[in-house]
Amino acid sequence: MDEDDVRVRPSRRGSRPRTRTRPMHADAVPGLVIAVDRGRMTVRVEGPGGAPVDVTAMRARELGRHGVVVGDRVRVVGDTSGRTDTLARIVVIEERATSLRRTADDTDPTERVVVANADLLVIVTSVTDPEPAYGFLDRCLVAAYAGGLEPLLCLTKTDLASAEPLLARYAGLSLDAVPMSRELPLEDLVDRLRDRMSVFVGQSGVGKSTLVNRLVPDALRATGDVSKIGKGRHTSSSAVLFDLPGGGTVIDTPGIRSFGLAHVTADDVLSAFEDIAEAATECPPGCGHTAEDPDCALDAWAAAGPPAREQQLAALRVLLGAVGQVGPGY
Repeated sequence: MDEDDVRVRPSRRGSRPRTRTRPMHADAVPGLVIAVDRGRMTVRVEGPGGAPVDVTAMRARELGRHGVVVGDRVRVVGDTSGRTDTLARIVVIEERATSLRRTADDTDPTERVVVANADLLVIVTSVTDPEPAYGFLDRCLVAAYAGGLEPLLCLTKTDLASAEPLLARYAGLSLDAVPMSRELPLEDLVDRLRDRMSVFVGQSGVGKSTLVNRLVPDALRATGDVSKIGKGRHTSSSAVLFDLPGGGTVIDTPGIRSFGLAHVTADDVLSAFEDIAEAATECPPGCGHTAEDPDCALDAWAAAGPPAREQQLAALRVLLGAVGQVGPGY
């Protein structure tokens, strides 16, 4: 069998041969996906003179089932002028450095990448009205650690109630947290976002889109009031990337009511904590690293070290409890 027999096969649509050889696209232009809407992507490329140009593009068929999400670094061909009614093609999706992933629930085997290549996951939660959904927060933290993102707690409505009960839950993780209210200036939050790609997540009603509108006045993200039963109305329908004045980008995501973790294991979470991950290598196969695992080596690790280890392990086990669990608040 010669080379042509291997590389060419008949087309189902006719006698014209179909080849497996893919074009190299040496002239493809690098870009950043800043929005996705019903199969059309907005890709930011470098235009003449170095100025950014936003191009409408579609995914090339040769990419198969590889989806494109906001934050993806891609390469495009075709018309990259950005003129109205023009369309380019995304032919390459670069390897993702980080990925924020979720499933619809813990029984759904289909993993969905929400955002790619973000540095920081800003988990927005109110300290009251509505009350913190701790199960949801646990899962956001798990998704951050498993996806390689640094988590940041952004606590809204701190003028109405204390944030201490929420902070105490995660004290052992040394999480960064920034309090916010309508009266507080944005400097502390902006300092953490500067020159980074940050993705905002949070359940509806916690003030996430209001916060994005304060950070990026041109964003004009829709906002809504909290309903009478204490649950926010969904107001944002798609993830969109915005430029942050002074440097950096922020990605606002739709209000999310559930954060499935069917794709995450306990070891995925442990990998974010180098010292704990090393200690866990002494655990027996299949160990869930919870307090109910009698031979878990992490108990001995915590007992042999300073008191901070006990606190760290307790906080970590709170997160491990979210892996594979479904219930109120999740």
